[in-house]
Amino acid sequence: MNFLTHLHLADISKTHLAANVAGNYIQAPIAQAPIELRQALWLNQEINTLCASHELTIELMEAFPAPLRSIAAELMAVSFDHYLAYYWEEYHHQPLDEFSRKAYDALDTFAAQVVDPYHPEALAKLLPAMRSADWLGSYTTEKGLQHALAQVAKQHPQAALFKDAHRVVNKMQIEIETAFRTFYPQLMAYTRIWSRKTPAEYLPSPLSQ
Repeated sequence: MNFLTHLHLADISKTHLAANVAGNYIQAPIAQAPIELRQALWLNQEINTLCASHELTIELMEAFPAPLRSIAAELMAVSFDHYLAYYWEEYHHQPLDEFSRKAYDALDTFAAQVVDPYHPEALAKLLPAMRSADWLGSYTTEKGLQHALAQVAKQHPQAALFKDAHRVVNKMQIEIETAFRTFYPQLMAYTRIWSRKTPAEYLPSPLSQ
């Protein structure tokens, strides 16, 4: 998923905000990560795996036109962030602008640490623009959705496919919104369960807390 979804799921599961996002940029083994990051990195993997394999999301990705199937996962992820922002008050007690400021602060603190395999430079480079343009808040609008797709395209090997992708997303509004509204409450429930059932090797020792 994209930024807002991972941040929201991290918050409701009381896990590390920035690490849940950074997990999308980290290839290094979780078992070798700083102990305070491991649970969130593991949770990031579980979330991404479920989003890629659930019958509802597979059905939605297969509904995209054939020429866009190779980027359907990215289109779905950004679209889900859009609908999460649009219906935010139904999924979180804190106003989106307040939550966004908290998330930006957490990401900035994380990025200020020494760059290493678990504090990726690729994420750090995005943060100034993310905050100044308020990417999280802008997800609520169609213009913000289009901007988010453009940002994904910049980092994607098939960037050309994104050129008119926002038009397809707009045409598929009913299918995408229905899938989101059906799937996302399940994802929230799974995330809370995973946070309680995280493997012991990914949890901080009580003595280290």
